[in-house]
Amino acid sequence: MIATADEAPFANLSPDLIIAAVESAGFPSDGRILALGSYENRVFQVGCEDAEPLVVKFYRPGRWSDPAIAEEHAFARELAAAEIPVIAPFELPRGEALGDGPVPVFRGYRLAIYPRRGGQWPELGTADDRQWIGRFLGRIHAVGATRRFEHRARLSPEVMCRQSVAWLLAEDRIPDYVRHRYERVAAELLERVEAGLARTGTLRYLRIHGDCHRNNVLWTDRGPHFVDLDDCMTGPAIQDIWMLLAGRPDEMRAQLAEILEGYAQFAEFDPVETALIEPLRALRMVHYAAWLARRWHDPAFPRAFPWFGEARYWERHVAELEEQLGVLESEE
Repeated sequence: MIATADEAPFANLSPDLIIAAVESAGFPSDGRILALGSYENRVFQVGCEDAEPLVVKFYRPGRWSDPAIAEEHAFARELAAAEIPVIAPFELPRGEALGDGPVPVFRGYRLAIYPRRGGQWPELGTADDRQWIGRFLGRIHAVGATRRFEHRARLSPEVMCRQSVAWLLAEDRIPDYVRHRYERVAAELLERVEAGLARTGTLRYLRIHGDCHRNNVLWTDRGPHFVDLDDCMTGPAIQDIWMLLAGRPDEMRAQLAEILEGYAQFAEFDPVETALIEPLRALRMVHYAAWLARRWHDPAFPRAFPWFGEARYWERHVAELEEQLGVLESEE
C-alpha cells in the first residue's frame, strides 16, 4: 500500500524504517543516519558497513505517479550513460521487500537509493564557470531532445499560474484585505505571460531539469553535477538557464551570453526564448507561494519558512507581483 498525502505524510518514517529500507535493497547499514536538506521529499545519508555511505530518497506521498517517477529514474540513467555528471539511482533488486512495480516501495513509501556525491553550491562568479555550466546544460538538453516524457509535468501557465491561483482562492488562503489586489494582479500577470508566449511563436519543448537554480547544482573541482532530477519536466531550454542569472539587468545579459557560449558547443538555442525570462519569473513567483501554502501542514515547512506564516507575507507577495507586472509591461 502506498502512503497517502495526509496531514503528516512522513509520520511513519522512523529511523528503524529507514535502515530497514536500505538493508532490504541489499546494503548492510552501520546504523548511522544523517538527514539532508529536502522539503518536498525526505532524504537521508545512511552509513554502510565496509562501504561508502549512500543516500536514500523517500518520495512525498501523492505527488508523483509511479510512471512519472520511473521516467525520472530513466532520464537520470540515460544522462549518466552518456557520461554526463548526473547521479543516477541504483537499480534495486525487486521482489517481496520492495515490490514488483515500476518504482521500489518499502512499507508504503516509494524510494530511490543513490551513491553519495559531495560538492558546494556554485557561485558562478567567473566567465569560465558560466561557460562550464552552459556546456553542462547543453549536454543535458542534447540528450533531453532525443525523446519525450509521457508522464512528467509540462511547463505551462495553466499549471503554474491559473491552477495555483484557483487553489489559493478556493482554499481561502489569501487574507481579505489583499484578496482583490491579488486576484487582479494574478489575472493580469497570466494575461501578459500568455501574450508573451504567443509572441514567441512555436517553441521547442524538451526534457529538462525543470528547477535549475544554484542551490540545486553541486560543484567540485571537476565541475557541476546534479544529484537529483525530482522536478524534471517538459519545457523550453531557457527554463534551465534563467534562474542561474543574478544581478542588474546588464549583468544578467552578460551572464546569459557567457552561459550560451558554452551551451552552443553541444546544443542549439533559439534566441527568441530569452524573451521568456521575465514571464517565467512571474510564473515561478505565483507557483512558489502556492507550493508553500499547499505544504504548510507538513511540519518541516513552518520550521524552514517561518516568514511565510507572518501576517504581512501576502501583502509583500502581492506588491512583488505588482512590481513584476510592471516589468512585463515595460518589455512589451
